[in-house]
Amino acid sequence: MKSPLANRIRPKTLDGFVGQKHLVGDGKPLRLAIEQGHVFSFVLWGPPGVGKTTLARIYSNAINAELYELSAVTAGKPDIRKIVETRTVGDKPRVLFLDEIHRFNKAQQDFLLPYVENGELVLIGATTENPSFEVISPLLSRLRVFVLQELNDKEMSEIIGRTGFDLDEDSRTWMIEMANGDARQAITMLENTSELYAGINVENLNNALQSKFLRYDKKGEEHYNTISAFIKSMRASKPDAAMYYMARMIDAGEDPKFIARRMVIFASEDIGLSQPTALVVANAVFRAVETIGLPECAINLAHGVAYLSNAKKDRSAYDAYKAAAEDVRLHGNLPVPMEIRNAPTRLMKEIGYGKKSTSDENESLLPDELKDRRYLK
Repeated sequence: MKSPLANRIRPKTLDGFVGQKHLVGDGKPLRLAIEQGHVFSFVLWGPPGVGKTTLARIYSNAINAELYELSAVTAGKPDIRKIVETRTVGDKPRVLFLDEIHRFNKAQQDFLLPYVENGELVLIGATTENPSFEVISPLLSRLRVFVLQELNDKEMSEIIGRTGFDLDEDSRTWMIEMANGDARQAITMLENTSELYAGINVENLNNALQSKFLRYDKKGEEHYNTISAFIKSMRASKPDAAMYYMARMIDAGEDPKFIARRMVIFASEDIGLSQPTALVVANAVFRAVETIGLPECAINLAHGVAYLSNAKKDRSAYDAYKAAAEDVRLHGNLPVPMEIRNAPTRLMKEIGYGKKSTSDENESLLPDELKDRRYLK
């Protein structure tokens, strides 16, 4: 049986890896760890299809380890025990790559902890969920967390080019927009289309996508399609559609905290300043979900979905943060203006520290290099 295309074109070294420059660019932490063969446990946290599995394999190969790959959706304590009891060649470290680590419950994580603690296992966890919420504190304290970012259009285009398929510009653009930063989804879509049609164009890509049998599961593609449809329906102020996708996730057995968490993020990212109480409501819904649980907490979710969908939308605070973060990335730690620095001593006050005490609307209080920036439009 032929291996999936995504596996066949998966890079084996960082030289062929695309994306995550903040982690694997020159002098960046994960590249240094791989180049220096540093043995340690870590978590890769990021959206689907951005390179978590690939980085785990590249790292394992770099430290000459025995690699064991498990999915937390199907694995349990016996699988961990079996790996620990397996004899390795020489002094090779055992690396356990645990996909969807957030699906391991507390008891399973407690069982895993001592093996990570004493070095019998080097753990690489992969998750799309915030590990602060889903990984127990004793285990998380022994893991370094690397945050992966969604692939941008240029990176997606580069990966699509490696598939070997001949795409026109419209098809490439369609693919990039449809995949939404998920390289695995893009590669799979191309492979499915090539098996059904003689050529790849927008019409054939769309037909292949529509004809594909989709089944919701918490690890598969439809999981991400449904949560995407849920968020976009609230963003478009379509409460009926948002309610449908929420009900679909609940019916499929989705963790209600996963849905509630997305609603808390949505309240600030998409509603923001237009209706600040949205964040209060979303947090109250999350708390209710934690306290009550299924099935009744679905009522709380429905309440929140209706409220957030009907709320006015304003992304200005989110956009302002993104713009400010980009300036931080580009310019580094620029000097804070003297007049608003902390002035705990008399000498510091005398040389101009902290002399600003009144507000002048014409002053930005930003570093000189950015004094004309306006992030909040």
